[in-house]
Amino acid sequence: MPNFTPDQNKAIVLEAFDTLFNQRDAIAAARFWSPDYIQHSAHVPAGRDGLFARTAAAPPDMSYEHQLAVAEGDFVLLHGRFNNIGQAAAWIVVDICRLKDGVLVEHWDVIQDEVGQAQSAGGHPMYGTAFPS
Repeated sequence: MPNFTPDQNKAIVLEAFDTLFNQRDAIAAARFWSPDYIQHSAHVPAGRDGLFARTAAAPPDMSYEHQLAVAEGDFVLLHGRFNNIGQAAAWIVVDICRLKDGVLVEHWDVIQDEVGQAQSAGGHPMYGTAFPS
């Protein structure tokens, strides 16, 4: 039975997200997601097929970028941004992924619309070092 380190799990999740959300290659991405994948997001239909269908229906210029990846055991947390999602604002997201034997088996997320400086009560950007233009 394979035993993956937290750093290996982090690399797997980052490659999986890039493959699915940036390269938009569901065939290649299938190796990263279990056929029995459990999806807890309110925005994505159940299972791997639901995730892939949701991604295929997204605007063609949608993209994902991550700012931070943290791993502990079989869990990887990403702080990232989904751009060009077909809504007025990008999404700032914390994705929580659970892996088993190097494959994503479960996912949760916390999503906020990105705001500009005028809407930021704290005066700091939600992602990166600059507010969106």
